[in-house]
Amino acid sequence: MNFDRFFEQAIGQLRGERRYRVFADLERIAGRYPHAVWHSPHGRREVVVWCSNDYLGMGQHPKVVGAMVETATRMGTGAGGTRNIAGTNHPLVELEQELADLHGKEAALIFTSGYVSNQTGIATLARLLPNCLLLSDALNHNSMIEGVRQSGCEKRIWRHNDVDHLEQLLKEAGPDRPKLILFESLYSMDGDVAPIHAICDLAERHGAMTYCDEVHAVGMYGRTGGGITDRDDAAHRIDVIEGTLAKAFGCMGGYIAGSAVMCDAVRSYSPGFIFTTALPPAICAAATAAIRHLKTSQWERERHQDRAARTKAVLTAAGLPVMASETHIVPVLVGDPEKCKAASDLLLTEHGIYIQPINYPTVSRGMERLRITPSPFHDDGLIDALAEALVDVWTRLGLPLRRALAAE
Repeated sequence: MNFDRFFEQAIGQLRGERRYRVFADLERIAGRYPHAVWHSPHGRREVVVWCSNDYLGMGQHPKVVGAMVETATRMGTGAGGTRNIAGTNHPLVELEQELADLHGKEAALIFTSGYVSNQTGIATLARLLPNCLLLSDALNHNSMIEGVRQSGCEKRIWRHNDVDHLEQLLKEAGPDRPKLILFESLYSMDGDVAPIHAICDLAERHGAMTYCDEVHAVGMYGRTGGGITDRDDAAHRIDVIEGTLAKAFGCMGGYIAGSAVMCDAVRSYSPGFIFTTALPPAICAAATAAIRHLKTSQWERERHQDRAARTKAVLTAAGLPVMASETHIVPVLVGDPEKCKAASDLLLTEHGIYIQPINYPTVSRGMERLRITPSPFHDDGLIDALAEALVDVWTRLGLPLRRALAAE
């Protein structure tokens, strides 16, 4: 039997649905972010990255790089195994303490990625709550959806950010059944924010536990970078805050923060924690350095908001279909998978601008877009060049500009 033909058929299906993904071979340049080298089919070429989730450029910050290099030199590269077998490296202990303090919680627990922290954290929590009902926002990330699925518990999907619908489902569940409300503070594709206090009001009224994914907000918002829950003075009302070290903190790894007993229970029962090699000490030290810096430095957050606002204003003034967003996410609607991929290709090959296309299933069909994420280091010249390049690409692909629509 030729097993490869099954894989070829699967890949062929993705190609036919215009969902096949191609990765750009990029080499970031430390100290020159957002510039990178693209290893194109025709050789090396410098490009400007406009879609990185290293939102604040902390992946190149001297404190972060220095902490990683010093710790790797002193302690080596790997963690030596799972924490159950190899013990816990001390930088990891310090990192968990730093994260607990960041969110005002008793404890935190580190996982190898934000995806794993959601996937295995949600599943474990739900299984530990007898007859748990999971109430999940309709636009929750795939990692949260997988956590719900793997829990094996009953679920209800509430309409995105619709607290009236959530309340209806809570009432139907009754006051005595354990309930876990799952939502994100900031939704990364549209850039909208959850009504956190309204959700917490419902949770308290109906006896539910709350789980908030802060992945796209930690480091970015709040007095100390604790996220939207920090900004809105809501962290103390959330039972479990989940986040990542791979975006605004410029490293890798994920975590949950909450009560000491909750973290201990997940630590003791979660397969995704127990059987996975721990984060290396150098990465833990680098992440701790990033968190400590952003707890006290406001420059990155203030500059970042300024750059995002200017990008939105310049692109909107150019007639581009910028989707409404109250945060740092700048989505530009294309509405067609083939043209979305073609726009990305033209930006890269003709203008030296890298923006990955966002197609189904990441977003709904018909909502294909370019997701632009400015950083503190995208200056006025880069923003103006981006607008000019996008207008050129829109014109070449026959995509409508708002000015043209207004004139019709």
